Amino acid sequence: MLRGVMLFAALVCAGIGSVGAQTEADTLTSSFSVDGIPVILRRNTSNNVVVANVYLLGGVRQVTPTTSGIEPFLLAVSERGTQHYPKAVLRSRTSALGSDFVIAPSVDWTMFGARTITSGVDSTWAIFADRLMYPAIQPAEVELVRAQLLSAQRQERDDPDAYVSDLADSVAFSGHPYAIAETGNATSLASITAADLRQYQKSQIVKSRMLIVVVGDVTRAHVEALIHSTFGRLPAGSYKWTLPPVVPVTPSSAVLVQRDLPTNYLLGYVAGPLASSPDYTALRVAATVLTGQMFAEIRGRQNLTYDVHAPFLERTASASGLYVTTVAPDTTLKLMKFFITQLQNEIVTREGLQRLELQFITQYFLDNETNASQADFLARSQLYQGDYRRAMSFVEDLKSVTPEAVQAAARKYMKNFHWAYLGDTTKVDRRLLESF
Repeated sequence: MLRGVMLFAALVCAGIGSVGAQTEADTLTSSFSVDGIPVILRRNTSNNVVVANVYLLGGVRQVTPTTSGIEPFLLAVSERGTQHYPKAVLRSRTSALGSDFVIAPSVDWTMFGARTITSGVDSTWAIFADRLMYPAIQPAEVELVRAQLLSAQRQERDDPDAYVSDLADSVAFSGHPYAIAETGNATSLASITAADLRQYQKSQIVKSRMLIVVVGDVTRAHVEALIHSTFGRLPAGSYKWTLPPVVPVTPSSAVLVQRDLPTNYLLGYVAGPLASSPDYTALRVAATVLTGQMFAEIRGRQNLTYDVHAPFLERTASASGLYVTTVAPDTTLKLMKFFITQLQNEIVTREGLQRLELQFITQYFLDNETNASQADFLARSQLYQGDYRRAMSFVEDLKSVTPEAVQAAARKYMKNFHWAYLGDTTKVDRRLLESF
């Protein structure tokens, strides 16, 4: 995030006034269905890398607090052997191919992806599909993975940023499905059994929960054949993708945790609109305007922090927020509140917004340099807005945001913050936190 903030500041300081980037028709991407599974294919012949992502839809809405984390747990266990690839064979084949597999859980879906080169597509796909369709789930391997997952959870408590993020999630999303951790909790990870994993695989790895996105130099006929011979054999299931409810708006609150640290960590969230709302982009822009203003004053001029920004959580039910690390929390909070009030009461100039567009456009192209990031961008557009082609209208959507829309988003959403504070609790006034 700091990279993005500094990029914004650099663009503003440089006074760059125009960008020649224009949205062009996307003739390289197509969508189709294979045996009932929706597929998006972007034919990219500019490099030799092929990315295939399966998005298992539903995320935390598919689990309960007692089963949270079961999906990434299952996928992690699948790396330790499948029906057709015992562990040693699976690992040696993967190594020989130079392929890589990615597990990325989120609150809205779990992404399981394969990365390979064009000559290794068929062999990599065979392992990829076997891990999802026929994991061995040996009890001894389940225990090894469990130990790793629990160890990772304990280590998060030693990372102030990860810990304050968990605390903020617990207070900001209470009463919403997003309150459930997509990676699980210590209790759920300790209690999930091999039998639970087998039952979950049988009931939840179904075609109706899948969106497949492939980016690389591979033809539609090739992709269709791969899916038809593997995932096309899965049960259909009855899942239907829908947007989650908006995050409920409740009065401001704060959770303070005492810890002896060199600095103090503050993170507060507010509920935002659904991804289908016109307010979504406006709030995103408002958060970036706020980031630039706070960064220039709180870090640049007053040197009160290393990092200050207004995060925007890009989810189907969005959220915005405030983040800072500082040794002077009360002074910094007052400045942050000043800039929120200013954004709510004053209209951002058109010139200022045009400069801001530069940051988004530059970041857009940086974010889409790789085939993997293009696959994720296409998937988000399809699932958030119902059409992968909306990925190509990102710049136009951004430019359609007016200064009045930014002010309206700030007024509507930037209130009722829910804070998490980690550090010296004697240095912060709880009443100040709860006044946001």
